[in-house]
Formats: sequence, structure tokens, C-alpha cells
Amino acid sequence: LWKLKMPTKVKSSVKGKKKKLVRAFDDDDFLLVRKDVEDDIVKEEEEDQLIDEDLAEDKDDEKDDENEKEQDEDDKDDEEDDEEDFETEIERKSKKLDEKRRKIEESSAAELKENAADGESFVLPTGHEIRKESFQPPDLASIKLRIHEVIGILNNFAEKREKDRTRYDYLKMLQADLAVYYNYSPYLIELFTRLFSPDETVEFLEANEVQRSITIRTNTLKTRRRDLAQSLINRGVNLDTLAWSKVGLVVYESTVPIGATPEYLSGLYMIQGASSFIPVMALDARQNEKVLDMCAAPGGKSSYVAASMKNTGKLFCNDAKLERTKALIANLHRLGVRNSVVSNYDGRLLPKILNGFDRVLLDAPCTGLGVISRDPTIKLQKTEQDVEKCSHLQKELLLAAIDCVDAGSKTGGIIVYCTCSITIEENEAVVDYALKHRSVKVVETGLPPDFGRPGLTRYREKRFHQSLGLSRHYYPHTHNIDGFFVCKLKKFSNEKKGGFNDPKKKEKEELLPFDQFNLFAKEEKDEDDEKGTDVDVGTKSDSDHKSELESSDAKEKKWKKKEPKPVPIPIGKREVRPMPPKPPKQTNKRKDNPNDNNNDKEKKPSRRAQKRKKVPFETV
Repeated sequence: LWKLKMPTKVKSSVKGKKKKLVRAFDDDDFLLVRKDVEDDIVKEEEEDQLIDEDLAEDKDDEKDDENEKEQDEDDKDDEEDDEEDFETEIERKSKKLDEKRRKIEESSAAELKENAADGESFVLPTGHEIRKESFQPPDLASIKLRIHEVIGILNNFAEKREKDRTRYDYLKMLQADLAVYYNYSPYLIELFTRLFSPDETVEFLEANEVQRSITIRTNTLKTRRRDLAQSLINRGVNLDTLAWSKVGLVVYESTVPIGATPEYLSGLYMIQGASSFIPVMALDARQNEKVLDMCAAPGGKSSYVAASMKNTGKLFCNDAKLERTKALIANLHRLGVRNSVVSNYDGRLLPKILNGFDRVLLDAPCTGLGVISRDPTIKLQKTEQDVEKCSHLQKELLLAAIDCVDAGSKTGGIIVYCTCSITIEENEAVVDYALKHRSVKVVETGLPPDFGRPGLTRYREKRFHQSLGLSRHYYPHTHNIDGFFVCKLKKFSNEKKGGFNDPKKKEKEELLPFDQFNLFAKEEKDEDDEKGTDVDVGTKSDSDHKSELESSDAKEKKWKKKEPKPVPIPIGKREVRPMPPKPPKQTNKRKDNPNDNNNDKEKKPSRRAQKRKKVPFETV
């Protein structure tokens, strides 16, 4: 109410917060208003002063922070300069390349986010654009961006795909880009996309670009893992224990070469891949057993088997290549193995030479598609023919390994089959073939259940035995070890079954591939004996000769119409393509046959002979 009674000049002065007021009245109301206004102005001035002080303090703090950052940057620059003094040119160039690659990745990721924010839809390049790209050097940044776009579309194909494009078009584009970006052959990229999803395929390829950490195995014949780790730590080795193994150690950094320490030379440990521990753990060899390692070189798994047997029993280490046995013998001597016998035989012939084993370990030769990080040349060298050849050899070796085992063994009868490949043709298909042709079954590996992926029972159009789910796959992008496959078999009978080893086909199995024609000759002889055609030629009459000619012509037609079925060639023997049997020779007519008028006729000389005929001397 008192504000309403105030004159306009006083109101405007209150709004402007001024001290000078125009005195229009001498009333008490005016004095009250002046006092209130002065109090408000004093309070606001105090608040403004506090705000100014806070701002000044904030500016001082910012200056201090900037000075600290500058000092840190200067320290870093000094450290980098010191490091650069000790770095070589190659290290500097590699660092520059890493920085360049990181910048490219950051820019591509930022571009990808911008496109996603703008709502731009990805469009597959046309045939003309792809042809144009093939004549130019590859742009890795754009290819990687396209790979992520295609994978995003394949993961949500129903919503993100183009109307006129099929899933096959996107898969082909993805395979072509992966082959160029990671430098693989088109066949291997197609193989990996069949095994894994698009996201997992990229993870697998990225894992192959990273080197695995060095792992060593403690030789329990000479030391314990704790003592070995302590001695290596004292030498400046940064290591850690392998969680799923009792003897494994992982080496991260080392100031000394791991393969030249006194501990290594004295045989306290073996440099060995972590994945090669798994088959020996599955074999579970025991003391006083008779064990065979069919492909033993260079001796990492054989020495582990000997350590698990505590140098008791008999260990036969075989390898088909004589040159590789030298490294095998050297490692066995260095590690102190005394229960081993080294042999040099073809593994397919071992059942005829050595048998009656309790356990057999077969690390079969393979394409090595699980250890690409160790040997990058595999990316372009391996073809479909290599996979087929390895698969055929592995089937023969696995059957031979099963034949070497004694099913009546009280403690064993175990076969462990393993490869360092991830293909189904070299793993599940080989074991499934053995299940059909030998009396064996798949059993649990005895490894941790959460460690490894179960084997496949169906792959594309192929169907395998359900027990193959007990086998285990290991991949570099999921388990951080080399790709590996392990399957444990138990033999329950020494009898062979099915296929070419069926006892019903024993007669045909004993024959060589080129002896199968003796069967047809034998059948022909039996037919001739039944007809009674085995008669002396000199006692035959003319009618007999005519009938013989007719029968020979009819037999020749019979051979042409009905070709004999080839006898199946047994496994393990050399494949020889059978030659078609020769038809029986047609018997010629007798020269002294009176009915034959061809003998009386003289042959007329040819025109050339008549021209060359010499003219008599008298006529000249």
C-alpha cells in the first residue's frame, strides 16, 4: 500500500536502485521507503563484491591448472626426446605409422557416427564402381567403413537392406572387402564366413593379426613351477601362471632371451604353445603304461607325456621325417626323458610294426589354419586341394592309430586326435569317418567344461554323429590361444567294421588294385570249362571253327556292352586307376583250310611298285 502512495519519481528511483531520491513529501512514509532502499542497495553491493572475489579465485585456479599442464607437457616432451635418442629409425617409423593408423581409425569412426546421426543409408557399389576400384590402389579406410556398414545391415537385414538386393549380394561384398583388407585368399575368407557369423569373422581375423604371448611348460621331472617362476623373475622376466594348467607360465616381457637362459639349457622348461598342453591333458597317461606318439617332433608333447608318466613305462616317439627326429632326440635328452624310444616310420604302416598300446596320441599333419598368427604365409598359400589332401591323410593316420591300440587294455584303450586347424573337413569329418569304420566311441576329454566350444554335429548339408559334441574347439579370438581341435576316443573292440575293412570283403581287400582283372579272367575260364570249349586246335573240324568264330564275335560284343564293375581299393594302399580289360583275341582261320580261297589269290602289286619296276637291259 505504501508503494502505491509513493510519487512516480520515487518509484523510478527505487527501480533504478539509486541513492538520490527526490523529496516530494515530508511524510513518515517517504522516510521508511528511503531506509528500505538503502538497505537493499547495501546488500546487493556486498553480494556483488563476493561474486567478484569468487571469479578472481576461479581465474587464479585456472591459471594454476594451465601452468601444471604446460609443465606436464614439457616433461613428456623431454621424456620423448630422451627416448628418441635411444630409439632406432625403424622404431620411429613404426611409431609414426601407428599414429597415422590411429588417426585414420578415429576419423573413420567419427565419420561413421556422423552418417548414423544424419540418417544416411548405405548403398552397395555398382559393378562399374567395383571395376573402377580394382584398377586403383585400395583405400583401406573406406573399405573398413564399408565392412562395418555391411555387417550392420546383415545383423538387421529386414529393416536396413535395399529393396533390390539379396543377402547373397551383401555377403559377396563383405567377403571381397575382407580379402583385400586382411590380405587373405578368397577361398579362406569364404571358409571363415561359413564357420562364423560376420561379426565373429572380423574378430577372428583381427585376432590372427596379434601375436600370442610366449608360454613355457615346467619340466616336472627336474623342478616345480613355483621355483622356476622365482628364478626367472630374478633374471628380469615378467610372467604369470596359466590359470587352466598346473605347469604353464605366460611370459609378457623379458630382459633376457627365453631360449638361452641357464634354466632352459639345463632342461627346467620347454618353450611350447599353450594349445599344445590340451591334448596331453586329455590323454592323461599314467605310470607303467605303453604309450605311442605318432607325430612326435619336435618333442614338446612327448616330453609332457613322459613327465606325466614320471619316466616309467614305455614311450614310443615316432615321426615320418628323419630330419625332424634330430630336434626330437635333442629335446628328450635336454629334458631328461629316459623311458622313450624314437622311431622313423610312416604312421600308416605302424600297426604292422608296433601294436598293443594302452594310449595313442595323434597330432595329425594339417593345413595350420589355427596358427595364422605364427605363419602369415598361410593366408595366401592354402587352397581347397590342400584341405582335401590333409583330410585324406588324417583319415588314414587315425585308422592306423586306432589299430595300434589294444582294446583289452585294463587302464587305457584311449586315442586322442588333435589338429591345429579349425576346418570341419579336418576335424569332425575325420572322426565321424573313424566312427563308421572302427569299433570306437567318443568320450569326455576330461578338460574344464567351460573351457572350449563343443564340436559340431551338423555343418551345412553334412550330419555327424551326436557324440561329436563331446569334442572341443579352441579359437584365438575367444580363448586367446592358437586355434585347436581335440577329440578323445575309446576303443571297445579290436574287430573292424564297415567300409573296405569289412571281413566279408576280405578276399577283395587282399588283392592289389591291378590284380582285380584276374577275377574277370578266372570267371571267363570257369565259363569256358562249363561249355567244354577247351579242346585241342588240331582236332577241330570246320564246323567247330565256324562256331568258334561266332562265339568269339558274340563274346566281343558282350565285353563291349557290359563292362565289369571295379573292385573297391582298400584304404592305405596306393590308388591306381583301373585299366579297362582287353577283349579276347579273335581266332584266325587255318592256313591249310581247303575252303579258304584267299590263299590261292596272289596279291597285285601297287601302282608305285609297278612304276618302280626295272626295265630289261635288252630293250634299252
